[in-house]
Amino acid sequence: MRYITPRKRAEGRGAAHYGTEHHWSMTVSSVGLAFLVPVWLYVFGRALGQSREAVVATFGSPFPAILTALLLVVGMRHFAMGATTMIEDYARGSARKMLIIFVTCLAWVIAATGLFALARMAL
Repeated sequence: MRYITPRKRAEGRGAAHYGTEHHWSMTVSSVGLAFLVPVWLYVFGRALGQSREAVVATFGSPFPAILTALLLVVGMRHFAMGATTMIEDYARGSARKMLIIFVTCLAWVIAATGLFALARMAL
């Protein structure tokens, strides 16, 4: 007969103590994206189909460049946090760790590539 206290049974299975912070972070980034994406789509839609010089001139001005940079950084951070949550829910063991590392690196590579392209157009 094993005498294990309820606390001992629950150790390692309880709260990670960052759920509220994660929830608020996801909420704030999703509200920010709800405002950024429609404005960015308007700016991008106006530049779509124009000549290269016109597109470079559009994204070379401050407002579209800052808007695009914000969208890239906030969007990829939101993606990384959401994908990490999904991986934590469904993957176990070393596959879980490798997938989280992969998703985080993918998000930052996409953001860095987009920011580099934006800097090349803006400068």
